Amino acid sequence: MRYETIKAHRLTPIVGAEISGVDLTGPLSGQQVEELRQALAEHLVIFFRDQKLDFESHKAMARAFGDIHIAPSTRQWTEPGHPEITRIHADENSTFVAGEDWHSDMSCDPEPPLGSILYLHTVPEVGGDTVFSSMYAAYDRLSDRMKAYLEGLTATHDATLGFGGITPPGMVLPKSSHPVIRTHPMTGRKTIYVNRGFTTKIEGLPAHESTAILNFLFQHVQKPEFQCRFSWKPHSIAFWDNRCLQHSAIWDYFPNRRSGYRIQVCGEKPY
Repeated sequence: MRYETIKAHRLTPIVGAEISGVDLTGPLSGQQVEELRQALAEHLVIFFRDQKLDFESHKAMARAFGDIHIAPSTRQWTEPGHPEITRIHADENSTFVAGEDWHSDMSCDPEPPLGSILYLHTVPEVGGDTVFSSMYAAYDRLSDRMKAYLEGLTATHDATLGFGGITPPGMVLPKSSHPVIRTHPMTGRKTIYVNRGFTTKIEGLPAHESTAILNFLFQHVQKPEFQCRFSWKPHSIAFWDNRCLQHSAIWDYFPNRRSGYRIQVCGEKPY
């Protein structure tokens, strides 16, 4: 697609583009928002460099694409006075990092977020990449028989799987049922919508059959040919579409520091 207000440099033939020619620290024009929306639909994840966002400009960017999604599972990590903003931080004292397992953000919620906007201001000199995998490509590479088998099945997505051991005692975590094969509301394309971070079972199947099918899908979506890998620099941004993408944050930089903030944009109930 040709753009008039931005430039998009494709990172792989399948997924990912680096965007230039736009200043996200100030207001966006209607045409810029529409072209960024189209770039997200075309590339699934878009990246920006040298954008020194403060909290208000981060929130303004997110609101240009919809209401802000506030996830109940991560409210203990939100920035004081800014419940829309989740801190993403790892250093020499960390015992875990967010997002190591392949996942689609907050698929446990009844209406998972459309997308996530992650801004990192501090990153290690090397390491700390994020890998993204296209669920369009993963679905397209399934056999016709497997597509027919999965069509109409639903799966349980449970926040306890990802957050159960690190949330305050007594905190109620969301659990939802979503289609195994999801239709993207903007493109109409089908995607695989189960992930290792949140999906616990395929409903209506014996446990051993559910486990076998999920393990196959979890491995399938990680194939390198579906992926792009983003190397962070200070003041970089990644904006990805959770409806057709999974990602994994690589923790290969301990004990170095990687720090920033994430905002999520409201989405719809998967169908």
